[in-house]
Amino acid sequence: MKKLVFIGAGSMAEAIMAGIIENKLINREQIWMTNRNNQQKLDHLKKTYGVNGSYNYEELFTDVEAVILAMKPKDAVAAIGEIKSFLNKEILVISVLAGVSIETIEAAAGKQLAVIRTMPNTSAAINQSATAIAVNDRVTRSQKQLAKDLFETVGFTAFVNEEQLDAVTGISGSGPAYIYYLVEAVEKSAAEIGLEPKLAKDLFIQTLLGAASMLASSEKSPEQLRMEVTSPGGTTEAGISMLQKHEVQKAFISCIKAATAHSEQMGKALSLELTVTKQP
Repeated sequence: MKKLVFIGAGSMAEAIMAGIIENKLINREQIWMTNRNNQQKLDHLKKTYGVNGSYNYEELFTDVEAVILAMKPKDAVAAIGEIKSFLNKEILVISVLAGVSIETIEAAAGKQLAVIRTMPNTSAAINQSATAIAVNDRVTRSQKQLAKDLFETVGFTAFVNEEQLDAVTGISGSGPAYIYYLVEAVEKSAAEIGLEPKLAKDLFIQTLLGAASMLASSEKSPEQLRMEVTSPGGTTEAGISMLQKHEVQKAFISCIKAATAHSEQMGKALSLELTVTKQP
């Protein structure tokens, strides 16, 4: 690869960049970072990882092969507008922006581009992300493989149709927060059941890891696995009955639907913003 440029240098960009370097997919000298105006962060990334940082677009886009859009979604239209003159059909544009469609990216750039839209999650920081990838028809086979290779450095990848990405956002993009929320509840229950919060947390985390491994390795459905743990009249049945009483499963379904709908709304808002901006 000639050069990989990150537009945006926040935690997601850092996680992906660190995974790429750790897996020796690209030499660190070929990775360039920029952000809106945080020179201190660029200096930190350069010192920590040996990558390059610059605010000079001429320097950034010389011999660039791929660009990763990693700014905040609300800043996407303005940021793409600043770099659009440097983009062309030969440069692969990869987005990690929730709710920002491929159509919006091309419209903001004012030209047709090879665009790959992805939805990783924050577990990329420990190389355990679940990343969904969607491409447009201008992406070549080698560019598609490049994106797969890049995101496999930080975890699992799967190709989907773009219209599925809002649902992916609701399930795996926001998913880590749902698990953290659940662990918060376990910690809060600890004092009431006579356990130290840290011990309760440690026990539950290992339980989560074990259950996740069972789900990944077993051909049985989640319902079958649950029923095997739930003996009639036993402790698990007592616990599950309370979850059912409080309609926890229904709440999780509503949670995922709400996150999915918000992703869709974000996309529509950005598209509308772009339309308004272009009006004379």
